[in-house]
Amino acid sequence: MEKNEFWVDEEENRACVALLHESGCSCVVRPAAGQRWTGKQRGVDDLFYLLENEPGILKGAFVADKVVGKAAASLMVLGGVRGLYAGTLSEPARWLLESYGLEYKTDRVVPHIINRVGSDWCPLEKRCFFAEDAEACRERIRRFLQARDSQGFVRN
Repeated sequence: MEKNEFWVDEEENRACVALLHESGCSCVVRPAAGQRWTGKQRGVDDLFYLLENEPGILKGAFVADKVVGKAAASLMVLGGVRGLYAGTLSEPARWLLESYGLEYKTDRVVPHIINRVGSDWCPLEKRCFFAEDAEACRERIRRFLQARDSQGFVRN
């Protein structure tokens, strides 16, 4: 695909971004073929689920997401996402996306993603910060989610 070719369907991409902001969902995925998929979980849960269980949805897809840190960016890279809109994008995520050639648009870039209470870095942003590549991030995400789930954390 030529650079910027993915953004030709700008109207459909804008519709995905509007749905993201209007519906309260966590992310919107427009697969290369098929119906839109909307995420309802917080953090990277939806992207991790798709990558592990329904990777065809991500392959060649456009994703609209409110906040994208390096962890989420790595899952999109590994899933073969072709284009991304991120309301907020972290600098580590920007670096990762550019190093893999994943095209993106964003409203703002921040030094890093913070946790939900605003007291520290997002735990996955912190864990993935020094990861060399997307696959190294994936393993850190997997270990984090397994530890979290083994502690009885209930997802929304």
